[in-house]
Amino acid sequence: MTTSVLNEAIQKAKALTPDEQLRLIAHLAERVRVTRSVSRPRRKWREIRGMAPDPLVGEDAQVWVSRSRRESVEHRERQ
Repeated sequence: MTTSVLNEAIQKAKALTPDEQLRLIAHLAERVRVTRSVSRPRRKWREIRGMAPDPLVGEDAQVWVSRSRRESVEHRERQ
């Protein structure tokens, strides 16, 4: 939402009666609650520990990241 749209919504909300403002708040809060519950929860590192492929074992993380990026770039260039 752009700032101008948000400012316009705020101005229009000021013109509502207190009961209408409460209904608007309830509506927006419900939308946020539903949106958050639909989005996937973040995984904890403990849940994914040990799930890395075997080539990572014993390989320096930065070396692996650099190699993976280079391989990805090469793959995209070939296509």
